[in-house]
Amino acid sequence: MKLGDTLQETYEALTGNKVRTSLTMLGIIIGIASVIAMVSIGQGAQGSIQASIQSIGSNLLLVYPGAQRGVGQQVSQGLGSARSLVQDDVDAILALPNVGAVAQELSGRYQITARGKNTNTSVIGTVPSYTVVRNVQMDLGSYISDQNIRGMSKVAVIGPTTRDNLFGEGVDPVGQTIRIKQIEFKIIGVTKTKGGTGFGSQDDIIFVPISTAQKFLAGSDHFSTISVQAESAEIMVTLQAELTTTLLQTHNISDPQNADFNIMNQADIVATASTITQTLTILLGAVAGISLLVGGIGIMNMMLTTVTERTREIGLRKAIGARRRDINFQFLIESIVLTLLGGVIGVFLGWLISFGFSSLNIIQTEVSVGSALLAFGVSAMIGIVFGYYPARRAANLNPIEALRYE
Repeated sequence: MKLGDTLQETYEALTGNKVRTSLTMLGIIIGIASVIAMVSIGQGAQGSIQASIQSIGSNLLLVYPGAQRGVGQQVSQGLGSARSLVQDDVDAILALPNVGAVAQELSGRYQITARGKNTNTSVIGTVPSYTVVRNVQMDLGSYISDQNIRGMSKVAVIGPTTRDNLFGEGVDPVGQTIRIKQIEFKIIGVTKTKGGTGFGSQDDIIFVPISTAQKFLAGSDHFSTISVQAESAEIMVTLQAELTTTLLQTHNISDPQNADFNIMNQADIVATASTITQTLTILLGAVAGISLLVGGIGIMNMMLTTVTERTREIGLRKAIGARRRDINFQFLIESIVLTLLGGVIGVFLGWLISFGFSSLNIIQTEVSVGSALLAFGVSAMIGIVFGYYPARRAANLNPIEALRYE
């Protein structure tokens, strides 16, 4: 039998009962669309998380205080409770080779008021090198200077979200004042937007001189974080080991197990986040894939019904010379065409869903060519797997019994 004749018969068979064909395809369409949408959401989430981590700076090593222990060194008060990072640590780190820049900071959350409005946001006391280490760019005004730190100036640089909350969207607040802990600070600049929401947003933030934060806000000379930028990504592991050794010496600690600080490698954070999001993507895809299995069973059920309805036709064709492989091929082609059509519509619907999520700013999605090709491959495989048994059953029918079938 010629391929053209086979395709013509396939078209007639599938369009002969449009409602049943459409309902059978619906399972594949929903399954493929679900897989495309779920995988794109997972990949988009992975990209967003990685971008958020990279937006805080590049080649970063973050030094945090460790856990403060109580009486007898037996009871830990929790990670970050120790006030162990001071200026001597910063000086020791600056003396190390392969260090690009260092920025110490002292952070806390405070209620901020301005012009009768208020917001609760993160206030970071830091130094001019923070802009280099954490990739901060200015939109309006200027950043904190060394002179501001020496003079303990009550000046502030605010993020765009904080600006919008206190003064209104797009307003130039430079020269205006805000109150932090009932202390007036003059705004000298606004940073460019980095994106992100929630407590970790890089846009909902206020920067003040480190000396001002220590004296007027925290009342302490310690730091909450020391950000260290390596000169290249290749030497980050080496620099991390050097940092550990140096801080153990400056803190007079002989046993690393008793260290009162922790060092986080940005590359490790990215790798961990990627692993988590990849696992999430696989999980979402697997859950969506269950609907593909259901769709495949639906196709097999429809094909079996079709074989039953066309028993006399099959007997007639075999009686006039059709071979088993011709019958087998005919029904297999019908199954594959059905799933491929469902796959095409499913891919388009999945892309449409993903585009909708991105357009509505619910979550940024990413539809890859690989996921679309995988969807086509899976749909074709479903057509072959679930169409094989009905096709074989049709091919094995006895022509005499088939002709007698009522």
